[in-house]
Amino acid sequence: MIDTAAARLGRTADLPSGLRGRSPDPQLSAGAALFARLKAVGVDYVFANSGTDFPPIIVGMSEAKSHDLTLPETLLITHEHAAVGMAHGYYLATGRAQAAMLHTNVGLANAATGAINAASDRIPMILMSGRTPATERGRLGSRTFPIGWGQEMRDQTALVREACKWDYELRFPEQVAEMVDRAYAVATSSPKGPVYISLPREVLSAPCPRSAALQPVTMRATAAAPLAAEVERVATLLANAKSPVIFAQQGAGDEAGFAALSHLADQWSIPVCQYWAVATALPTEHPCHVGADPEPWLSHADVVLVIDSLAPWAPDSHEPAPDATIIQMGPDPLFQRVPIRNFKSDITITCDISTGIRMLEDAMAALGDHDRQARARRRAAIDAFTAAARVAAVDAARATEAMGKAYVGRCLSEAVADLDPVVLSELGCPLEQLVLRHHDSWRQEPHSGGLGWSFPCALGMQLADRNRLIVATMGDGSYIFSESGRLPSDRRGACPAGPGPGAQ
Repeated sequence: MIDTAAARLGRTADLPSGLRGRSPDPQLSAGAALFARLKAVGVDYVFANSGTDFPPIIVGMSEAKSHDLTLPETLLITHEHAAVGMAHGYYLATGRAQAAMLHTNVGLANAATGAINAASDRIPMILMSGRTPATERGRLGSRTFPIGWGQEMRDQTALVREACKWDYELRFPEQVAEMVDRAYAVATSSPKGPVYISLPREVLSAPCPRSAALQPVTMRATAAAPLAAEVERVATLLANAKSPVIFAQQGAGDEAGFAALSHLADQWSIPVCQYWAVATALPTEHPCHVGADPEPWLSHADVVLVIDSLAPWAPDSHEPAPDATIIQMGPDPLFQRVPIRNFKSDITITCDISTGIRMLEDAMAALGDHDRQARARRRAAIDAFTAAARVAAVDAARATEAMGKAYVGRCLSEAVADLDPVVLSELGCPLEQLVLRHHDSWRQEPHSGGLGWSFPCALGMQLADRNRLIVATMGDGSYIFSESGRLPSDRRGACPAGPGPGAQ
């Protein structure tokens, strides 16, 4: 069906006159301009699962190459959930947003869970899917098969709108460059997240000027930076606190933020709790890493710093002291897309995570030496707690007749020691038994809980870094949900039984 339509779209007689020859400003189809523009803004890969909306894309890619335009590489993935999961993992490994091209409403529906995961994890990506042709005859790209009627929707974008920061349906071919620029800028602006573009087949088939696809990028992303006075206020509160505590769920942003938080916690003897963490915020063997239980720290704390944590504790089980000062800090510290999230916030600071942590470390260093005795008492309490917790973790990981997650975690930790791995855990491997020292060494499934995330995410990370050891761990149910695509043989890592690096 695709080949027949592609052949029809490729016949010279069927193309608009602007596509039949070269002119001082030769014409491209919008399908060709779209992929050229994706490459221009920084997209390396388009993860795709094709259908009847793809003929103008297929013809357009061939056409773009004839014009010597550079395109992102397209990978055909057997299921849309896996395609979006790979885009998710590629971003985690590189910090560069990618794109997924899906088949009309049915492909978009299959990708909706991945979009929800990306929104929860603040992963920028451009989601695209074809739009059922609006015309039944008379235009290049009009409906040709019954599926064109069967897949029509009043509001196709509604399938992912709530998970996306921005969406648009392409109306005219000359909009391609500006819409891709805006989509990428919005997706990668703080707080980051997925965006969606709907692509009607007639528009993709229509011509637009080649120069429009090659113009300089017209829009750039924005990053949030805190006011120095706000950070200095928080630094003073933490320095003077008797029982401060830090909560971190989404990690520390990058290597610099990871190092800054590790140093700050150590220097000031502040416990760091990672309740339901999705990324490591400091090394698991750090002296102030107190694990995942908010108690006994929260109920006795006078100053609580919450770093980019959707649910830093469970309100029905944990409760801060009534007079505690609570600071929420992150790219969207109030999590505005979540209707109900009523955690107290006496001081609210919007910032990139790493930037905020590094500024806070500098501000606290400038305060000089504060109350050594109070810090010594805190360190003694933290040391006693972590020593007991590590004994308990070892006991939990002992071999028994029934092999448990703790035992698997200990075995995995021993197997990958000194190999600088990335461990992905989807209801698979608990953090308590792992020895991890780097900011990007562990990822838990997003809090949205869209299962089947771990394996395709690992494939995306392996695609980005062919030499890094990527370990995907998951429960059996999650594996069943993992409709993962197969990479070409020259891009795959080692198979699960094979030696060396690879998605395991």
